[in-house]
Amino acid sequence: MTPEHLTFLAAAIFVVAFLYSSVGHAGASGYIAAMSLFSLAPAAIKPTALTLNILVASIGTWQFYRAGHFSWKLFWPFAVLAIPFAFIGGYVNLPAHVFKVLVGVVLLFSATRFLFRPAEDVVAREPSRTVALLIGAGLGLLAGLTGTGGGIFLTPLLLGMRWARAKTAAAVSALFILANSASGLLGNLSSTKNFPSFGLVLAGAAVVGGTAGSYFGSRRFDHVTIKRLLAVVLLIAGTKLIFTN
Repeated sequence: MTPEHLTFLAAAIFVVAFLYSSVGHAGASGYIAAMSLFSLAPAAIKPTALTLNILVASIGTWQFYRAGHFSWKLFWPFAVLAIPFAFIGGYVNLPAHVFKVLVGVVLLFSATRFLFRPAEDVVAREPSRTVALLIGAGLGLLAGLTGTGGGIFLTPLLLGMRWARAKTAAAVSALFILANSASGLLGNLSSTKNFPSFGLVLAGAAVVGGTAGSYFGSRRFDHVTIKRLLAVVLLIAGTKLIFTN
């Protein structure tokens, strides 16, 4: 990769990190899309996306926790099986294009729900523990396989089912992403024993963008803004993933 290409890619990573972190996400699907546009190899994309996810999710978790939005009671049933399944998914290296299309379709579907649903911010009920455990296992496996943290699926689910308010969903998703990304990266490195050298430059851009985005998302943006940003994020990520195979 030339220095010019790396500069443009770092700028794209900054924008992705800002936008995703403002809604409690770390940006893996956006990072994957950006790196795919620069024709990077899948073997380099997966560990890089997971590493950037860990950094940005750490910042987001801290910001949303400090702002008082995190719920341990809601978080742990989704996470307890997601973490080991994310390791398994990270260890396994399956054809990337199949999962990119699958993830892209799910993201576009989720985006349409937010664009056309009323901007409500209420909790109607809590998920049963069994349901949360099963969903968490599936999201963890998908997160590891695709190099994402799973939050891009968890947040729309929490809001669509009215299991959490917007900022609580963002806070829970941030830690969910952090745990799954760390587990998935360990699984990937255990399998490949390789990490791309350009990852450090992209990490710096992600940290700066993630810090700014999580601050505005946790303290400045209201729930309507967060949901609209999430819809934009889902549309961009879904489109990019489907058409950058």
